Amino acid sequence: MSINARIEQLLHDHNVLLFMKGTPDFPQCGFSGQAVQILGACAAKFDHFNIFEDNEIREGLKSYSNWPTYPQLYINGELIGGCDIMVDLYKKGELATLLAAANAVAM
Repeated sequence: MSINARIEQLLHDHNVLLFMKGTPDFPQCGFSGQAVQILGACAAKFDHFNIFEDNEIREGLKSYSNWPTYPQLYINGELIGGCDIMVDLYKKGELATLLAAANAVAM
């Protein structure tokens, strides 16, 4: 399976997916930790992928998304962006709207 096919399968399998350094319980960079906090503040139901566990995904996703840094948030298979964009969308209330539209908010 090609790297793009693997990435597309992950995105298909997970409504909201955060590619991050580490895990939500143990983020391994400040930006990944901040992304998890933002999603938590939105009561988001999300999955994560620890890029340190799969070098092929870590390198391939940069080309796939044309986004060179992590974390990367995807909702319904669409790249939302990294931590800075997540912060901006959160402050505007738009991230909560995107998550609600994806049925990814815990009630």
